[in-house]
Amino acid sequence: MTSAAAFDRRAIAAGAVESMWLAADGHAIRRIDWAPPPADAEPRGAILFMPGRGDFYEKYLESFEHWRLGGWEVSAADWRGQAGSGRLGAHGGTGHIGDFADWVTDLAGLWRDWAKERKGPLVLVGHSMGGHLALRAVIERALDPAPAALVLSAPMLDVVPEHVPIFFKRFYTGAMARLGDLSRPAWKASEKPGSRTAMRPFLLTHDDARYADETWWREARPELAVGPASWGWLRAAMDSVAGLFRRGALESVAVPVLVIATSADRLVSPAAIRRALDRLPDVEGVIFGPEARHEILREVDPVRTRALAAIDDFLTRRVKTG
Repeated sequence: MTSAAAFDRRAIAAGAVESMWLAADGHAIRRIDWAPPPADAEPRGAILFMPGRGDFYEKYLESFEHWRLGGWEVSAADWRGQAGSGRLGAHGGTGHIGDFADWVTDLAGLWRDWAKERKGPLVLVGHSMGGHLALRAVIERALDPAPAALVLSAPMLDVVPEHVPIFFKRFYTGAMARLGDLSRPAWKASEKPGSRTAMRPFLLTHDDARYADETWWREARPELAVGPASWGWLRAAMDSVAGLFRRGALESVAVPVLVIATSADRLVSPAAIRRALDRLPDVEGVIFGPEARHEILREVDPVRTRALAAIDDFLTRRVKTG
């Protein structure tokens, strides 16, 4: 059995398969099916992992291997319009979407086809924007069959600054979107408006080596690089956030949910995550402090190990096999 210490974060494992899944409108979505679990591992089921805005699945290979060794079949995909799933709009390097509903539709179709190929309980894991979209898909009953559990890593349930009300964010981003091309970039660089590219590591992880892996993959596979979000993305994001918090939406979630987050997040809103924890009917939360930045699954070992252990424990208790 492969040990975690020997794992190469800069290589696609032997036995993993990268392919393209075609959405209903023919758009090609890049997908990976990680290597099968080892023969001596107890079969657990299957995990579909969906990354965040501007993300790509190569950043999470180490977590895929962890789950594989635990007996899970693991798959992941890039969202339409980023990484290996093409680009949208006239500005090729910008992360653009006009409506988050398009991504929910893609996820529903991918989940349906992926589920047909899997046995055992099915778990959906989403990071950041991927967590937002996974939660929205569950709220909208878009996933058939329903997942056995939902795991959200630093879910984007609102964006900073937290003190600005969502109604004002919607008004402002809507007004800016109407001023020109929806796909034009909303800021120049990095992960959020006003931050310099040099500050990017301080938003994401304390682990310099894991951060360097991202740079390595972008150089090895230039198609993975995505720049700032568009005004269309910002408007769509604020509209979708408002939908998540409408009356009765979070309360309608009928699957067990685990939220892994940090109170020190400077990209997504910790306050919005706390509000969701108060409203979801069947939820557990593991909230880190300043020891963790946004990419908890790519943090230094003490943080990452604790997060993965919490996920393992949750899935062991709440997802029954056999």
